[in-house]
Amino acid sequence: MAPRTDAPHEDAFPFLTPEHALLRRQVARFVEEEVKPHADRWEIDGSTPRDVLRKMGELGFFGIRYPAEYGGSEMDVLSTVIMAEELGRSTYSGVAITALVHTDMASVHLFNAGTAEQKSRWMPSIIAGETITAVAVTEPDAGSDVKGIRTTARRVAGGWVLDGAKLYITNGVHGDLYCVAAKTDLSAAPGRSVTMFLVEKGTPGFTVARTLDKHGWRSSDTAELLFDGCFVPDDAILGEEGRGSTPIRRIFQNEPFSLGPMAVGEAPAAPDLPPDHVKTRRAFGGTLWDKQVIRQQLALAATRVEAARQLVYMTAWRHGQGIDTTRDVSMVKAYCGELVNEVMYACVQCHGGSGFMTGMAIERMARDARVQSIGGGATEVMLEEVAKRL
Repeated sequence: MAPRTDAPHEDAFPFLTPEHALLRRQVARFVEEEVKPHADRWEIDGSTPRDVLRKMGELGFFGIRYPAEYGGSEMDVLSTVIMAEELGRSTYSGVAITALVHTDMASVHLFNAGTAEQKSRWMPSIIAGETITAVAVTEPDAGSDVKGIRTTARRVAGGWVLDGAKLYITNGVHGDLYCVAAKTDLSAAPGRSVTMFLVEKGTPGFTVARTLDKHGWRSSDTAELLFDGCFVPDDAILGEEGRGSTPIRRIFQNEPFSLGPMAVGEAPAAPDLPPDHVKTRRAFGGTLWDKQVIRQQLALAATRVEAARQLVYMTAWRHGQGIDTTRDVSMVKAYCGELVNEVMYACVQCHGGSGFMTGMAIERMARDARVQSIGGGATEVMLEEVAKRL
């Protein structure tokens, strides 16, 4: 592959700082040296190795927005965007989502709602990459609709007993600490019925029932979890009893700052691949690049990707200024999730039969992209959030 020419420069957005540029270079270097040479093996193994995650922790990638008292760097939401985009550029989205679920979808539950004791106990090892986190909300009948949760937690002497199942849990196989949503009051209104709990791997009654085999994101482990008489002590409650739906919704608003830029990072890597192919592939008396329709298709894809990048970065900047971006983040998730799929489709088409062959980067990327319009809030759910605010 030819060297990239479209990677954002330090002056791409006026609000980016030298610290942002440094972070971008650090993540890009890590991707080139530690991910790309090895990730084909991880795709086969079905997970990203723990020593790689610990190395990310050592480099500070897992604490960029967390306080220094826990080992963090106290940077801003734009830093999350930059890291997610550069991890997306790796073309191995399973590696990217393994890290981003840990940093911005799971551990944030603990940081936002945890007690001082809970955070002192867990945050340093989370930031160091020694404790990997997962968030267990989704169930067979409950995903974006949190009201459908059926896992229950009943109060007993000294704590709670959890019963139920969770499905499609990223980091579920190899995680260490799980933020689990359960109903604690079946008679209460939906907004007062769900509580979050911290559950450690190895807790009696908590098992990884299945390792799930996925269409894409194959270097990310995904599990079905079972809770069968799983006792957790009173101090395992995360946040306020009965108010777990609120932090879940808050995280849903945070996820697009990871998933959007991750998709934006993936998408331009795909147009990078066809020019290598179409400028040498001969057909009908010339190269594919000589065909105006091919050139313009790739040019349009590059234009739309740049528009998506502008939307992502401006939304993150506005969020950092304290501006309400509820509508904007839903736009980010919906638009970027759909766009990356459209770009991958076009790039597979440019490759012809070779793009359909296992072992081709574009084939893997197209599989990885499919879930971007599903996970973290389906496109249809995001568009309804936008529609409410039109």
